[in-house]
Amino acid sequence: MTSVELSGKAALVTGASRGIGYGVAEALVARGDRVCITGRNEDALKEAVERLGADRAVYVAGKAHDEAHQAVAVERTMEAFGRVDYLVNNAGTNPVFGPIADLDLNVARKVFETNVVSALGFAQRTWHAWQKDNGGAIVNIASVAGLSPSPFIGAYGVSKAAMINLTVQLAHEFAPKVRVNAIAPAVVKTKFAQALYEGREEEAAAAYPLGRLGVPSDIGGAAAFLTSEQSDWVTGQTLVVDGGIFLNAGTG
Repeated sequence: MTSVELSGKAALVTGASRGIGYGVAEALVARGDRVCITGRNEDALKEAVERLGADRAVYVAGKAHDEAHQAVAVERTMEAFGRVDYLVNNAGTNPVFGPIADLDLNVARKVFETNVVSALGFAQRTWHAWQKDNGGAIVNIASVAGLSPSPFIGAYGVSKAAMINLTVQLAHEFAPKVRVNAIAPAVVKTKFAQALYEGREEEAAAAYPLGRLGVPSDIGGAAAFLTSEQSDWVTGQTLVVDGGIFLNAGTG
């Protein structure tokens, strides 16, 4: 991966030791960007950096909602690369499965703290550290759960709806220097989403017009587009990457 010529650009990708976040980091490195990745597991981050290339990637371990961690991650990116052109907010949690009527409110707070407030915190810090004066792009990884009812993962869905609205708020406020968009994936084959397809992948994929579940590189490609010159006139949008599953709405 490290044979590609450097682009001169640098990105911070949260929740990127594996899954969608790693797929995004991989896509950015493949086109020549350098990346700082974050996550909670230091060993997994080390392995991810080795795969990405130690000359192209660094890591910071910590919890996304921890403001001190947010500060260190942005500082480390600036220290390593001298810039932070792109922020991809991918860190997220969904610790509960069940009806929202019985949801523990402390769990709801944790979901919002990790999925929404941390994204705002990272956006504020990258804005002040680099993007305010130099421009760039932010991509928030939302979910189709934020666009329609999401049975048994209601708190997650509500948090992703909030993230989509945060996207338009930031896009409006950060223009014209910084473009802010979101990606709303359907089910992507990751450890995070395993409970939604494990043991029944063929059955789950059959519901998708394109005949398969997503993979991290599908989202990596979308993020690469939204942080590229090809999307220079796109801001405040949510790109649905769902294998066509929404085409089935209302066909029951």
